[in-house]
Amino acid sequence: MLSIGSLANIKHVLQKELFNGCGERLLSVVTVTKTYKKKRACYLCVVTTPPPVPVISVCLIKQAEQKDGEYKKKRVWQLDEIKWLDGRSEQFDIHEFDVQVEKLYKWYALNLHERQNFLAVLYKQIQKHGRGTKAEFRNIPSAWLMDKSPEKLPGITNSGLGTEAGELRGRDGHRKAGTETEDEEESEFQEFTALTEKEASELSKLFSECDYAVKDAEMLIEKLSKELHDLDGANIQSVLASEKQVMMLMEHIDKAIGEADKFEERLDSYEEILSHVKETMEKIGGKNAMIKIANNNNIKLKEELSKIITQLDFPGSYQQVLQSPDLKTAEGRKAAIAAAQSLQQALNSDIDPSLQRLVAVRDQMKRFENWKKSFLVPVIKHLNCLFIHLSNEIGDTPLPSTELILPNHASVHHELTPYTELMHWIKAMDRSKYDGLTAVYTKSLSKIYERDIRNFFNLAKMQISDKLRSSREDLDVSSSTTSKKNAVSSVPHGTLGVNRDQWGPGVDSADRDRFDAVLEKVLAELEPIALQEQRFCINFFQMDVVSPSAKSVGLDVMEKSTDMSQSLLLSPSSTAGGNDGTQFPQKKLDRQINEEVRRLMNALFGCLEQELVNFIQSFERFDCFYSLYVLERLTQHVMSAQDTHSFLSMTFASVLVQVKRNFDRFMQQQLQSIRDAKLPKRSKCGILPYVENFEYFSQTTEDFFRKSTRRTDMEKYIQLINAIFEGINMNAKEHPKTPLQVVRMENYHHMYSLLARLKVPSLDELKKEAKARYNEALTNYVIQYFGRPLEKLNLFFEGVQQKIAQGVKETEISYQMAFSKQELRKVISQYPAREVKKGMENLYKKVEKHLCEEENLLQVVWHAMQEEFIVQYKFLEERIQKCYAGSMISLEFNIQDILNFFSDIARSH
Repeated sequence: MLSIGSLANIKHVLQKELFNGCGERLLSVVTVTKTYKKKRACYLCVVTTPPPVPVISVCLIKQAEQKDGEYKKKRVWQLDEIKWLDGRSEQFDIHEFDVQVEKLYKWYALNLHERQNFLAVLYKQIQKHGRGTKAEFRNIPSAWLMDKSPEKLPGITNSGLGTEAGELRGRDGHRKAGTETEDEEESEFQEFTALTEKEASELSKLFSECDYAVKDAEMLIEKLSKELHDLDGANIQSVLASEKQVMMLMEHIDKAIGEADKFEERLDSYEEILSHVKETMEKIGGKNAMIKIANNNNIKLKEELSKIITQLDFPGSYQQVLQSPDLKTAEGRKAAIAAAQSLQQALNSDIDPSLQRLVAVRDQMKRFENWKKSFLVPVIKHLNCLFIHLSNEIGDTPLPSTELILPNHASVHHELTPYTELMHWIKAMDRSKYDGLTAVYTKSLSKIYERDIRNFFNLAKMQISDKLRSSREDLDVSSSTTSKKNAVSSVPHGTLGVNRDQWGPGVDSADRDRFDAVLEKVLAELEPIALQEQRFCINFFQMDVVSPSAKSVGLDVMEKSTDMSQSLLLSPSSTAGGNDGTQFPQKKLDRQINEEVRRLMNALFGCLEQELVNFIQSFERFDCFYSLYVLERLTQHVMSAQDTHSFLSMTFASVLVQVKRNFDRFMQQQLQSIRDAKLPKRSKCGILPYVENFEYFSQTTEDFFRKSTRRTDMEKYIQLINAIFEGINMNAKEHPKTPLQVVRMENYHHMYSLLARLKVPSLDELKKEAKARYNEALTNYVIQYFGRPLEKLNLFFEGVQQKIAQGVKETEISYQMAFSKQELRKVISQYPAREVKKGMENLYKKVEKHLCEEENLLQVVWHAMQEEFIVQYKFLEERIQKCYAGSMISLEFNIQDILNFFSDIARSH
């Protein structure tokens, strides 16, 4: 182990060679090697920069390998870079310790004292100068980490201090000298400081006077002890010589203590006086606080009384106006409105409930109630008379005879607008009176609107088409006396499953366009009148504000009434609303307001929806294709409405729902008519009624779809086509004379041709399916009715095939008795060309008898049979060449003859 002297020497060398030039000071050093690696020793140092802001760091110092090599810094870590330090064990005799910085370093200390000193100094510096999260010290004796000089901690033994210090303490008999020597060594060991020039000169002078000190340390110690003893004796003699002065000093101290006691007594008396004064001042302060509270209460009471007087004060001029109002002149109405508003403000005064129990307040409020009741009577009477008078005046006005215009009642609104604020006042003051006035207004005006709307729709019916009027006894569906003789046929026009001669009278595209134009004119005329009336009612009856008495009305009706129609028209993204808690109360209030407006508008325009439905149904029953036009127009008006909750928008939406149901019912009737269709009784089935009628249906709907956006109804379209396909399959089995394959072939071909002409992309799959079904039916018909014209020859070669399957070679078939060349010639002789052609003529007549002329498929079927005959001929020729090669046997006709047969037969017919 290194001694204290050697440690001090290392510190001195490192301080001198490395740190003096940088202005740094070495605090502690430990000689280490890496654990489990026998390498050259290096030094870990704790270094600080000079004040005022010292920077502490840990350095790794290595010495060059050559003798007396220079020392170099290899690593430098700041205190904040040290994450933790592990001493491995709390025992004092452990050499290893670990330090975690940017990586883990495992060290082995060559000297236990150096290790202890290094760890203690590093801990002290981290605690003092570390910033942020301080490094954790693990498995280190807690005594080392106490705030003491490192060398005075437990674990530093005599052997650890070096042999020189131990011998000095053993030889010295004086404890004091030994202690001083130990403190000097500990101080030197703990912290090395370079000698100043003065200290160096004095030390040199001491050694020059004691030349033997270099040779004999004991003589130096004895000489120094002797001098110290002499100095102590001199100090004691000096103390004894000054005893008299000490006694005098003690007397003066006693006197000072006495004076201090007197001063303290006076301070106690002053404190008692001050405590009495404090108690008196506290009492005075409490009285002042109570006086201040009383003053504040008086001021607040005065303010409250002033506020009540101001709020409940009602001028005498207003009292006279309320008792005898003049509502016919503008000045009188203005004065009445001002007085009524002042009364309303007084009645709604914000007065504390406890103050409302005052007799004066109660009496004044009773006066207000009496004035309110006396004012309500003439105002309500005047408005009642005004509503009735205006409605009677309009009722006497003649209606337009032929022009399709819905009358405008802006004059009524103009007459009633000056009374708007009075109506608002009545709503706030007396809800029952307000409801009564509202009922009088709606009852008076609803008669006018009912008359106007009925006349308006009658004119619209008359302007649509003369053809429609002449085809029925009366366009008005309300007429119940229609004669059965002149009634429209019970089978609607355009029913797919019924022959056209059984349809009721229909209309052409020009009539439908005229109906569409009139319907648009009707809807366009309804919108401004209804919206104008709705805006007036909202403003006049203050329907955009929910009165306190109306807030308790339930919203169950509203929850059910607004969504059914919208779900048929709008996408989910457009109807989905926010469900967060902040928006729901406002949304709920808006719904309540909209519902109240709709109730009022429904009372005014009660007949509008039914008249519109009757108008539409009167033409739908005559021609169901009108439903498409109504769907298109109503959808446009509903979707373009700015307020989807308005009365007119909801009315159109409700009618649209009914029209959509009627259209769906019409499509269901079409599907049912296909299922119930009856086959024609003629000998040839031909084209089925619903297949033939679908051409008219598809052309009519496509003419509409080209100008419409309602392609969403194409789903019903596809259902019809699928039903037609299924109907063809079912009806093909029921006809007694026409083969089912012919029925399928002709009708599927007709559907394929029709779908190809329509050129609708969404029907391409159905077009492909129709073609596939047609081809399948054609193939099955050819196979079934063409059969095998050379039947015996085919049976002959089927026997040949069986023999080949049993193992007989093809070249040896002719040696079989039943399949010899002679037998083959006999069979072939039964099919001369003349007989074959005759059989084909009979087949052509049969095919001609099966097929109808409308589809013109005879040549297609005949060509398919020709191809089938050629295939059979090639098969027989191939068998003859393989099994009877070189026998010079062949059929009496060839492929060219077959082509000629079929061509001659087709031309002859």
